[in-house]
Amino acid sequence: MSGNFIILTSMKLTVAGLAKILKGKFVGEGDTPLKNLSKIEDAKPGDITFISNPKYLVWLYKTDASVVIVNKDLKYDHEKIKNLILVDDAYLSFNLLLNKFSQSKLSHKGIHQTSSIHKSTQLAKNVSIGQFSVVGQNCIIGQNVIIMDNVSIQDNVSIGDNCVIYSGVRIYDSAVIGSDCILHSNCVIGSDGFGFAPNEKGEYIKTPQIGNVKIGDKVEIGSNSSIDRATLGSTVIGNGVKIDNLVQIAHNVTIGKNTVIAGQCGIAGSTKVGENCQIGGQVGIIGHLVIGNNVRINGQAGVFSNIKDNSIIKGTPAINERTFNRSYVYFRNLEKIVGDINDLKKLNDNNN
Repeated sequence: MSGNFIILTSMKLTVAGLAKILKGKFVGEGDTPLKNLSKIEDAKPGDITFISNPKYLVWLYKTDASVVIVNKDLKYDHEKIKNLILVDDAYLSFNLLLNKFSQSKLSHKGIHQTSSIHKSTQLAKNVSIGQFSVVGQNCIIGQNVIIMDNVSIQDNVSIGDNCVIYSGVRIYDSAVIGSDCILHSNCVIGSDGFGFAPNEKGEYIKTPQIGNVKIGDKVEIGSNSSIDRATLGSTVIGNGVKIDNLVQIAHNVTIGKNTVIAGQCGIAGSTKVGENCQIGGQVGIIGHLVIGNNVRINGQAGVFSNIKDNSIIKGTPAINERTFNRSYVYFRNLEKIVGDINDLKKLNDNNN
């Protein structure tokens, strides 16, 4: 977050009030007024900030912020501190604070006159649809959904309550999107999977993709990410999944609940990823694999085989993280090792 982020100019917030919101304990002057959220190194009087990374501890005594949110077990010099809020998890508390007050940035604006909504589509209460957005036939749009400008929603799409669809999103026909989802600009839901079959002349003939995409509740999909529709059946994104920008999810893939996928990843067709997995940036996973639950895949790994539950893997081809790290020590010294082996061979040849 760069610079300050204004919370609510009309809201009167104090250190004591913020501590109550965060279910924490304040140290210092509880009636100090607060206005903004800020990075600790940029903070000014009136700002709220936090520390969760130890490398920023030096700023605890240098910041001009009016209050700092910290872990309650943090060791600090009581004589040098102004105002603190002590919580179980400072990072989580600040994240909850961002979520709570950033909602004020998104307000219901009604349905713009330049939008096009088919008469067969059902809109629930408090739906907002921006300029030049199009909603096709027989769609169902839930309560409090915000559809921003230039969004295209094809026929027979279902969107649950409290979703935010940012500008430029494309949702193809028959997609099902749960409640409390966020789709960022220019992501594509339900484009054709990559399916072609060669004929006797070696020409590639397109395989029709007649399935759909099903997205659970509380899913967030980053900008310019693409989730392909299934050839048959559904491509499934489970509840609570978080997908970064520039991610490709191929046809018939299944992603288990609460899995997070960082930017520039690609998951090929029909692979099943388990629950609570963490997939680092630029990971590539080939098709028709089974990735277990609670798996952690380090960035830039290439996954070519099934992965068991609770594994931590890295490298290409991806292997157990500890095995990779041990092997890498030898790899870095490979030239010396080869030289030593050649010297031993020469010594052995001379002795013979």
